[in-house]
Amino acid sequence: MTHSVLLAEDDRPIRTALERALTLEGYQVTAVADGIQALAAAHRERPDVILLDVMMPGIDGLQVCQVLRAEQNRTPILMLTARVETADRIAGLDAGADDYVVKPFEVEEVFARLRALLRRSAGPAGAADGGGSAAGPDGADENGEAGGAAEAGGAYEALVADSGVVEAADLRIDGPSRRAWRGERELELTRTEFELLELLARNAGIVLDHSTIYDRIWGYDFGPGSKNLAVYVGYLRRKVDVPGTRPLIHTVRGVGYVLRED
Repeated sequence: MTHSVLLAEDDRPIRTALERALTLEGYQVTAVADGIQALAAAHRERPDVILLDVMMPGIDGLQVCQVLRAEQNRTPILMLTARVETADRIAGLDAGADDYVVKPFEVEEVFARLRALLRRSAGPAGAADGGGSAAGPDGADENGEAGGAAEAGGAYEALVADSGVVEAADLRIDGPSRRAWRGERELELTRTEFELLELLARNAGIVLDHSTIYDRIWGYDFGPGSKNLAVYVGYLRRKVDVPGTRPLIHTVRGVGYVLRED
């Protein structure tokens, strides 16, 4: 199946090189040079995925992302940024981006992240290949429960209803509607934040290692040097573990992360 990509990048050499590489990879590419053209193309063509540079003249990538999300456009967005500070990356996630790549980048990394976004946007694991067992590369089953994770003390089970609702501690996550609450407070989550929280909640009390989480959420392990997962966990904590509540998302140093009440 041929997927369509909207590429918005004001640096002409980068835009031309990416357009050529994506075309050779089999994508149908629309390439534009600024945010105004990006919004027009997104409205006109409804691409499968958007590759969006942060720093563009006029309307920048963050503003484009904010406008699309305000319009309830849920097209997966991969941001390209030369900014390496965590705060800058968080700004992109807060604007509604699903993932980011830091310049300079390897084109193979861009391909891997695009493939992961497209798999996730296609629906539940296994849907694209006709169903059957939806076990992932880490041995997780169709409910996202990981088989290769280390257990932590005081583990408890998440309650998973047939409707796809997951309850763990005072969290309630509705998979089909992609909505989540902590107590009575609804959480405003990006696509990646929702999927990360759902994975942790389905495996409540179990420590999930970094590789397991990368495989389940991104479909690709970016290696021990990547800060990608730490950024998302930190941002998720800002929304879930607000002051005055008991922390639920915990770091197990050198291993990974776990959702539990201490």
